[in-house]
Amino acid sequence: MTRAVSSWSLHRTLGRYVADDPEPAGSDGLRPTGPVAATSLLELPGQLLVHGYDTVQLCHFHLPHRDDGYLAELRAALDDSGIALDGLLVDAGDLTHPTDADAHQAWIDAWIDDAEALGARRARVIAGQQAPTPQLLEQSGRRLARLAAAHPDIRIVTENWMALLPDADSVRSVLDAAGDSVGLLADLGNWTGPDKYDQLAAIAPYAETCHAKCHHTADGELETEDYRRSVQVLLDAGFGGPFALVYDGPTDDEWASLDVEHEIVAGLVEQPAG
Repeated sequence: MTRAVSSWSLHRTLGRYVADDPEPAGSDGLRPTGPVAATSLLELPGQLLVHGYDTVQLCHFHLPHRDDGYLAELRAALDDSGIALDGLLVDAGDLTHPTDADAHQAWIDAWIDDAEALGARRARVIAGQQAPTPQLLEQSGRRLARLAAAHPDIRIVTENWMALLPDADSVRSVLDAAGDSVGLLADLGNWTGPDKYDQLAAIAPYAETCHAKCHHTADGELETEDYRRSVQVLLDAGFGGPFALVYDGPTDDEWASLDVEHEIVAGLVEQPAG
């Protein structure tokens, strides 16, 4: 099976780095760190190879530079290590912003340009950060479709994340409005509550890639039973895409915690049918 990971899972390995200007003008959720003494993004592909990975998703704010030279250098580092870039995760921007949606769409569009330059298979775009209404769900889908039409050489996907998409119905509404040009990244850990598995099951048939996020207890233990059940929901729907491991628990040894997650996912993916 493909062994994939999100760079968010290695945020500490990367020195908790956040690049300058990580959001559209007027936003303040991500705070730039300035230079850090840690593994650089150019060094990450080699480390991924050593740890047995073949696929990565990169958070946009982990890129310290966006000029053509740096993007070419990062693409070469991925290619030289044999690491496929499943997606660039555009972790900011609001296509449903009440006053600045056009500016946010243009900001996201520029990041999709960078994703293409890096050779990414996909760019993941946040559907919206406002509470859902029928009008905003339709607006999000239309804007996602425009981004996809402007970038036919890369697959645009959105994710069951942020305020606009609190449940399966809202996800389906956006995808219906967007049409076939926009896909879904299913995150196993963004939704909680007693109907979590039913909600995941309702969007699982649309998923083409995944954030395999494992929750943890207050003392740092991974909630493995919830994780197994969530992964199985996607497998039961016939999911065949990459399970990009996501770890954001308290343990500083991110690689070791990711190994535990991988063992769980691999055990389910590779179990005999029947």
